[in-house]
Amino acid sequence: MTAIERNNIRNFCIIAHIDHGKSTLADRLLEHTGTITQREMQEQILDDMELERARGITIKARAVAMHCDIDGTRYELNLIDTPGHVDFHYEVSRSLACCEGALLLVDAFQGVEAQTVANVYAAMGHDLAVIPVINKIDLKHQRADEVALEMEQSLGLPMDESIRVSAKTGIGIPDLMSAILKRIPPPEGERDSPLQAMVFDSHYDEFRGVITYVRVMNGTLFKGQKIHFINTGSVHEVLELGQFAPKRRPCEELQAGEVGYVICNIKSLDKVKIGDTISVPGEKSGTALSGYQEPPRMVYCGLYPSDGQDFSELRDALTKLSINDPSFEFEPESSDALGFGFRCGFLGLLHMEIIQQRLEGEADIDLVQTAPNVTYQIMTKMGEILEIHRPQEVPDSGQIAEFRQPIVRVNIVIPEEYVGAVMKLCTERRGVQTGQEYLSPTRVMLTYELPLGDVIYDMHDKLKSNTRGYGTMDYEVIGYQPADLVRMDILVNGNKVDALSVICNRGDADRRGRAVVKKLKEEISRHMFEVAVQAAIGSRVIARETVKALRKNVTAKCYGGDISRKRKLWQKQKEGKKRMKSIGSVDIPQKAFMAVLDTGEAGK
Repeated sequence: MTAIERNNIRNFCIIAHIDHGKSTLADRLLEHTGTITQREMQEQILDDMELERARGITIKARAVAMHCDIDGTRYELNLIDTPGHVDFHYEVSRSLACCEGALLLVDAFQGVEAQTVANVYAAMGHDLAVIPVINKIDLKHQRADEVALEMEQSLGLPMDESIRVSAKTGIGIPDLMSAILKRIPPPEGERDSPLQAMVFDSHYDEFRGVITYVRVMNGTLFKGQKIHFINTGSVHEVLELGQFAPKRRPCEELQAGEVGYVICNIKSLDKVKIGDTISVPGEKSGTALSGYQEPPRMVYCGLYPSDGQDFSELRDALTKLSINDPSFEFEPESSDALGFGFRCGFLGLLHMEIIQQRLEGEADIDLVQTAPNVTYQIMTKMGEILEIHRPQEVPDSGQIAEFRQPIVRVNIVIPEEYVGAVMKLCTERRGVQTGQEYLSPTRVMLTYELPLGDVIYDMHDKLKSNTRGYGTMDYEVIGYQPADLVRMDILVNGNKVDALSVICNRGDADRRGRAVVKKLKEEISRHMFEVAVQAAIGSRVIARETVKALRKNVTAKCYGGDISRKRKLWQKQKEGKKRMKSIGSVDIPQKAFMAVLDTGEAGK
């Protein structure tokens, strides 16, 4: 295949709020350029992960090269399809670094949403050419004119520049294609300069090893060449390179401006880091490109194999996942209640759920997951600052000078009539309002500063139920602030269950403690002895429930006669129960570990 002129290459991504039609638009572009035939076509063809298709969302960014001929000139369009959910914003930021332009997709009925605002600012931060696209204009209730005005007022994108399409039916796709060629600049970079290629993703193939996704910034990559990963320092030979169309299509070289993949038979997972720069070894080596900022992991939980024998399988599965998803991290830990497992860090709750489902689906491992918690900071009386990823790490209250919690700035976009309900919801979670802006006469964007711990648990669900599904939110971490926090321990049968400990606000501790022990009483099955379930702060018990013992009627055969005979049998039974309690262990089911998430609001 002949090399394409650099001026005829366009690299762009599609950014949008979740469910605004990114993957469907990608399908239409692939179809319009003839990259895939009608026979190969299936809905959301780039969402090829089983979990993506089951949930109907994009989880991993995907790259695909499209070629088309216009007026006798051959163009190459490299599209990077990105996720829309707030938890996968890191995937979006990596894709933006490899593009010169972005299609900002907005639903013609729903209009500008919280995530739309966040994505536009991210694209502008990377100096990308943004093309506003209004999708779903075939809907009966579409309001494209109002949405175009919303985009102009809230995002500063002129109304007359927006392009109206229907990704489902294909209306407006030719106009969009010509706008991509006209408005998105060609990539910079020289094919004769020293090689510099940015690693923006990778995945592990059990037959080929690590497949690295690259965007060549300068120079040329060709087959058989020796390449040097600058950050990890490893040197490898290129066995195969090519582009995704959308399946892997090998070629002889990738020049400056092109996006593709490289296979070097790398079997060791730590040799490839996302954000690394590929160059050539020796004196002609290029300099490292500025990579990506490591994303802060904000939610931590423990993952344990339900069968202790699966520990090494779980470790291998986590290692494979971490190369494919560098925004997740893990380290070994042990728990008295659950044995050996891993402490894992995630970007958010959906991210945590996806990782757990991928482990269970792809690696076929049964998992026990502890309740998630966020990262806190503690300043000790010695002036030391500790990062707390799990409640067991909290020192005694006598050593704590200041307990700090992460604070996030939350943008919430809602229809005007729900403003009161949402303000009440945020105030109950100790939120501080910092802004209110009308995007249109009927839609408002509220800005609040809220503790992250209150946002991740159930804020999204509560927002949806309070606004009948119309509210959307987006958040970013802005720092840590001091708060009156305590560690609440759960004791079962007098023994502290470390996996059930939780950090919460002192004012909420009594309510949460009562809610948790009540839930645990329902979840723990009855034993032959009485089981006490307690919530405690330090040595002070703040709530207690008792799981009644299973009793056998030992006096059933004694009818009539002296009462002392019955007393004797009862005393014997009591001593047996006491002995059982001292040596018996209480089985705690998996559902009980999630019970600590119950904030106790239902019972208020």
